[in-house]
Amino acid sequence: MNGRILLASDGSSHALRAAEEAIKLAKVLNKEIVIVFVVDFDQSKRDVLHSAGAIDLEQKRRKQLQSTEQKIREAGVSYSIQLLHGVPGPAIVEYANKEAVSYVVLGSRGLNSLQEMVLGSVSHKVAKRVNCPVLIVK
Repeated sequence: MNGRILLASDGSSHALRAAEEAIKLAKVLNKEIVIVFVVDFDQSKRDVLHSAGAIDLEQKRRKQLQSTEQKIREAGVSYSIQLLHGVPGPAIVEYANKEAVSYVVLGSRGLNSLQEMVLGSVSHKVAKRVNCPVLIVK
């Protein structure tokens, strides 16, 4: 389904604020939200080493999105969840461009603020490379 709003989320407080803005946008435009959660390769390796198995890992990742999901559900907006693997910025860009989403909404900072300061923020990289409007929420 074209025209969805991509909400990039990692469960951080910035991502929750982004979810609030995505909900407003979805209601005004009558669009579905696709929550995109990127499991980056380094984090994925660490998670596998420290988890009891694939089911445990899946539950841990879903837990990170729980408050975002709850917020969207309570607002009565339809949504889906898409787990991606890779480096967050490029993975979000590739998905957004391939799926032809209408808007990308993401927080200005994620859970890994040190990495963002060193490598440039994910939100900045996404904003430069996607083919649709981007809303970066502070």
